Amino acid sequence: MSGFGSTNEASGGEPADVEQAAAWGAATDAEGGESGAEAQPARVLNQAEIDSLLGFDDGPAGGEHRTGMQRIISSGLVSYERLPMLEIVFDRLVRIMSTSLRNFTSDNVEVSIDNILSLRFGDYLNSIPLPAMLAVFKADEWDNYGLMVVDSAMIYSIVDVLLGGRRGTAAMRIEGRPYTTIERALVERLIHVVLADLSASFDPLCPVTFRFERLEVNPRFATISRLSNAAVLSRLRIDMEDRGGRLELLLPYATLEPVRELLLQQFMGEKFGRDSIWETHLAEELWGTDIELDVVLDEQEMRLSDVMGFQPGSQIVLSAAPGATVQLRCGRAALFEGKVGRRKNRVAVRIEHEAPRLAPEER
Repeated sequence: MSGFGSTNEASGGEPADVEQAAAWGAATDAEGGESGAEAQPARVLNQAEIDSLLGFDDGPAGGEHRTGMQRIISSGLVSYERLPMLEIVFDRLVRIMSTSLRNFTSDNVEVSIDNILSLRFGDYLNSIPLPAMLAVFKADEWDNYGLMVVDSAMIYSIVDVLLGGRRGTAAMRIEGRPYTTIERALVERLIHVVLADLSASFDPLCPVTFRFERLEVNPRFATISRLSNAAVLSRLRIDMEDRGGRLELLLPYATLEPVRELLLQQFMGEKFGRDSIWETHLAEELWGTDIELDVVLDEQEMRLSDVMGFQPGSQIVLSAAPGATVQLRCGRAALFEGKVGRRKNRVAVRIEHEAPRLAPEER
């Protein structure tokens, strides 16, 4: 007991009662916890969380180390418009390719769209995973170019399938060497099939022929547009059981400019408010419209002084004798040509044929 008492004296006035000491310690812990909670700083989001909140992902420009604010500023430099009909065209391409590639490879092929997005052409060139084959093709009717990228996995898979590789075994990849002539020739056959399907996909919208131009392996040699120009990218996934790869189609907005109005439609055959019922009614009413036809018997040039000198009883001699050819006009437009004659003491004109159409600059 003496030791316990000496401890109380050394503590300098601490409560000797055990219950009071426990209560005092609990209150102290509560006050300390509140102050610690207030002093603890808020958690700071890392760059990945900021990009996720802002809607950014590791897309075409993912290789560039830029902050979220820099990406916001950069993305606002070019505004892209959505082309609803182009999405329908790519969906039709998937269905057509599923059939044509099955016939091409004699294997079970499944084609799907990963995503369709708009981006700058330069950003896409910097994001192409190498090694890959880049096919440059031309739209003859639009007089512009597009780009098709076949990735390494798809190249080895199509070579393995076409050369009789066994099913259930993944295609062997040999990186670090250039593609052989046989590999390029087989991939070029695949590209011709896809371009034919792409042309067929645009047929309901407008006829266009995509013609293969050249095959490149260096993105610098496949530049078909300015680096800052906008383009539409469609990523396709091709699966052949245990094999497959990606195929990407890039169409610059400049290439799609000739059919921009068609691609802006919300559905196939949209007429932008055009009413066919009203057009039919208007055409039927036009058939019952009254118009005036003027027969030009003669045209003469006179001086203004002679015209001002006309008096009642003055005579103008016309050169249109019986049997002469005259014109019938509606306003300033010549409609018919006919012969002058007489019917029951009246001058009459018999229509022979339509008047020749004049060019706009001759009218």
